Amino acid sequence: MTHAYNLIPTAPLQKGATFHKPQQVLPEQVSADEPALQVMTDFQIVTAYTIFPLETIEDARAKMIHRGVRMLLVVDDMNHILGLITATDLTGEKPMQVVQNQGIRHADVMVKDIMTPRERLEVLGMEDVQKAHVGDILATLKAHGRQHALVVDRTPDRGQMLRGMFSVSQIGRQLGARVETIAVARTFAEIGAELAR
Repeated sequence: MTHAYNLIPTAPLQKGATFHKPQQVLPEQVSADEPALQVMTDFQIVTAYTIFPLETIEDARAKMIHRGVRMLLVVDDMNHILGLITATDLTGEKPMQVVQNQGIRHADVMVKDIMTPRERLEVLGMEDVQKAHVGDILATLKAHGRQHALVVDRTPDRGQMLRGMFSVSQIGRQLGARVETIAVARTFAEIGAELAR
């Protein structure tokens, strides 16, 4: 027996129409004792923004401004994570070092030249984050001198799937306080080590 299906009315798409963008609504105010998930950007809810390694740092800057973010994941054409690049990377010493070392113009510096490669990224496990408090995340970020922390889920084959991230600036907004996590180098050897990174 066949069912009679109805035609759904159609209409032209109006000029100025836009589209839904996934949006996670985090609480405006939190305390350090609240669950860490209250301050985590969850990539199951919002889109993780990406860039390719052979794009320029000016492309990265434009994408960050357009998307309203301070970090992009650097990916290959299979969406495998190769590293990340932050707004701090774009405005820090790294681009100028590349210009001097490679003898190229600032406009020609590529994302791959200044990104933090995957091998140097450390991640938090979602199973640990689910039990953590906002204060635990801040303590971890401060101990590592980081502005961001990535969070991964374990896949059935024991691989990793990026689940979300923590951002010091986001946490600071929700706490209503400025949060500093940059490690301060105390000796010339530590300063040299930081510059070499």
